[in-house]
Amino acid sequence: MEKILITGGAGYLGSILTPLLLKNGYEVTVLDNFYFSQNSLLDCCANPAFSIIRGDARDRDTLLRAMEGKDYILPLAALVGFPLCDKDRIAARTTNTDAVKLIISLREPRQRIIFPCTNSGYGLGAGETFCTEDSPIQPISLYGITKMEAEKAVLEAGESLTFRFATLFGASPRMRTDLLLNDFVYRAVFDSTVVIFEGHFKRNFLHVRDAAGAFLFAVKHFDEMKGRQYNCGLTQANLSKIEVCEKIREHIPSFVFIEAPVGEDPDKRNYIVSNQRIEEMGWRPAYTLDDGIEELIKAYSIIKNNRYSNI
Repeated sequence: MEKILITGGAGYLGSILTPLLLKNGYEVTVLDNFYFSQNSLLDCCANPAFSIIRGDARDRDTLLRAMEGKDYILPLAALVGFPLCDKDRIAARTTNTDAVKLIISLREPRQRIIFPCTNSGYGLGAGETFCTEDSPIQPISLYGITKMEAEKAVLEAGESLTFRFATLFGASPRMRTDLLLNDFVYRAVFDSTVVIFEGHFKRNFLHVRDAAGAFLFAVKHFDEMKGRQYNCGLTQANLSKIEVCEKIREHIPSFVFIEAPVGEDPDKRNYIVSNQRIEEMGWRPAYTLDDGIEELIKAYSIIKNNRYSNI
């Protein structure tokens, strides 16, 4: 049984990924500081193949103990999103970049790293030309900068691969309502309206369960995939904010969205992304944007407060 360490494994993505890997026969250890006081992994505790270490992924001794004997290391621990990073810029650097470099310095040569980066590194793309993994990197936020620095270190270290994930959406046991699609559906359900700034700005999207599935795919196909970075998103979902709202309105006809005539969105990303490289490896997403919207509408019958946000 192969052994996998997930740092930050109790987060939005990790809370989907951890049970998926357990279900597929892997032994999984999660290292997490439970920053959001979440209890999202309680259903894993009955599984003898699951272990939990409560601690900080930046602490050398804790990390050494967690990494011992593992075959794969998945460094998910991060301050995710530009608002959270700007709120604590020191923690953003020490967690998003320095902790990953610490893993690299401590690992055994046989240990493999699969790192989740972000396609927000493409920054101020024109929103017209597809960004590939060879396109220029121009992150415009501290979040994007720290993640791209970590990706560079991981790939240079060898025995590794990285995913440049699209903007995630969908329900998770450690829910996030601040992600763009999740937020817009929340507003459609509870407020019936949203004001959009710079509605023509585009980005790519991906269901959180498909992001977890990409990790499982990479573990199973590591030797063929290693040494490269992979854009990972829904090819059919390179959409502007206005197009996202139009899609939500197909499910919630009462939803009204207004584009503000003045003002700017502090998140200036604007790009469309090619996912051809990972698709050529055989990976395909299982969930559409429509699937996610329907799922979120049901999820928001259960939750209604801002404890499920990163900001």
